[in-house]
Amino acid sequence: MSFTRGEHDDGTSRGPAYRRTGGRRTGAWTRALGLTALGAATGAPANTSNGYNLPPGVTGLSHAIYALHMEVFWVSVAIAIGVFGVMIYALVKFRHSQGAIPDTTLVHSTKVEIIWTIVPVAILVAMAIPAAKVILMMEDTRNSELSIRVTAYQWKWQYQYMDAAEGINFFSTLARDSNFARQLRSGIDPKSVENYLLDVDHPMVIPSGTKVRLLLTSEDVIHAWWVPDFGAKRSAVPGFVNELWFKVDPGKEGIYRGQCTSLCGRDHGFMPVVVDVRTPDDFKKWVDEQKAAVKQAAAHDAAPPPTAQVLSTTN
Repeated sequence: MSFTRGEHDDGTSRGPAYRRTGGRRTGAWTRALGLTALGAATGAPANTSNGYNLPPGVTGLSHAIYALHMEVFWVSVAIAIGVFGVMIYALVKFRHSQGAIPDTTLVHSTKVEIIWTIVPVAILVAMAIPAAKVILMMEDTRNSELSIRVTAYQWKWQYQYMDAAEGINFFSTLARDSNFARQLRSGIDPKSVENYLLDVDHPMVIPSGTKVRLLLTSEDVIHAWWVPDFGAKRSAVPGFVNELWFKVDPGKEGIYRGQCTSLCGRDHGFMPVVVDVRTPDDFKKWVDEQKAAVKQAAAHDAAPPPTAQVLSTTN
């Protein structure tokens, strides 16, 4: 099912139900840095990041990435405390004002060199093992339950559903209110626009508790599909198909937002990603509605024009 830029299947710019599920507006500096997260439905957090750290996210993959990040962070904190602690102790204890005399005879120590080589290597190996597990997890797209082909354009996304949702096909572009507000001398205050530059006319719809695989490619330049709370980011490269997967935890339904994170051209900042996560039952209803609309549109296109019917009756 296809829609042109800026149009909606219901003929409106945005319905009340869609506005109700919209997320909390983030600050301008947050949007500029691309550190946007979700605007979730009632009962879900508005943003799984506190603004100072990675978002824990709402998928098993994002949880694993966050856990690895925190593990490496605390290892780095321990190293920093150890190294700077020794430095500060030496500066205070052996300062010249206290009569410390430097040892000019020590120019080389094999034992010290062995220690400061083995210890960092051991630390790196200890961190590499869990990191490798997370990387393998990120690349494991087997046993997916829903596949969606995502094609990037300057500057919009096309979503083509496969498997049980085969036949659903639409474009997702920047929402009209954001598009109008971004125009030079539009006279519209961007702060007055809800989810400015982070809203689209048609979000991608997926079910929770389902392993979703994306097949990413591009029709022009390199783009990047990114939703922080999914722990998902992958480049869309012309002539190649990259794979990406995620599985949103049940009970975390809502609207999740991201952006294209590749410098894809002049309007790079106007290519948001919005994903509407629904329960499996609601997703099935949405699929049935979309397929019915596709059949209706196909039947309308196949019907002869009224003039042709009149001529046929006359003959």
